[in-house]
Amino acid sequence: MKNIGFISAARIGVIASHTFTQLVRMKVFYFLVVFVLILLGLQFVDMRELGAVDGVEQNLRVIKGAGFFAMNMFSVILALSATALLIPKDLEDRTLYTILCKPVPRLDYLIGKWLGVMALVGLGLLVMDALFSLILVNEVNGTIAELRMAMQAQKVPAEVIDVQVMKISEQGVTWSFQAGVLAVFLKAMVVAAVALLVSTFSTSTIFTIVITVVVVLVGLIQAEAREYFFQQQELGRSSMMLEASRWVALLFPDFKLLGIEEGVINGQQLRVGEVGRVTLVGCLYSAVYIVLSWFVFRRKEL
Repeated sequence: MKNIGFISAARIGVIASHTFTQLVRMKVFYFLVVFVLILLGLQFVDMRELGAVDGVEQNLRVIKGAGFFAMNMFSVILALSATALLIPKDLEDRTLYTILCKPVPRLDYLIGKWLGVMALVGLGLLVMDALFSLILVNEVNGTIAELRMAMQAQKVPAEVIDVQVMKISEQGVTWSFQAGVLAVFLKAMVVAAVALLVSTFSTSTIFTIVITVVVVLVGLIQAEAREYFFQQQELGRSSMMLEASRWVALLFPDFKLLGIEEGVINGQQLRVGEVGRVTLVGCLYSAVYIVLSWFVFRRKEL
């Protein structure tokens, strides 16, 4: 089948909307129930000692770490499973033949499917962000009130109390916290794009999931592996492995480039340029894998 015409925002929008509706009907939002249970459990986490600022900050870091871990797991699992199901299901229902006979360019079809998945992931993350933010704000405000009372009872100078309160506030819902949520979404974007590429030549959903998981795992460890091989080369060893790691860097996404949540968990304030860099990397990775998906899919006999 020939692709006719250029990319159409209207066609892509219709396919994305249909994909979103299709995924909602498949009840993939059940993942949210697990996240809500995790959030409810976080309210009972208490590692602080009243009046000990380090203990208070550690308690908030634990809560944020668990929350970001849950968001990462939800978004990656949803992006992977939803994308892996799409093309096989459309083939099984023969919906794909109907769409491409319209005619709809295959690139429009792939972008629409990917955007539909990302709309679902984005909506899920918005819900989780709202719930997580409410719990974190409540925890920070309660902690500040208790700490202020305890320090006032100990007759600590007001300027010292203000400094400690500011340190605790930085562990709350800041713009850097929201940038961390954006980084979670960007990672899900890349995972969905990788799964889309694999699904264009895969023969089964399980195969797509397994291969994508392997790609994600390689992407998570490749930065550390590359650093290790650089150290080995400086010692005159493993030049071959270093060369192999460079090829891995070209073929696999480096998720460390998107990982800014650790700084957010530790209360660091991110710079705008850093957030812009992470956004650009996530978009570039996604675009590359979608284009590769199109190259494979346009040659696929249906």
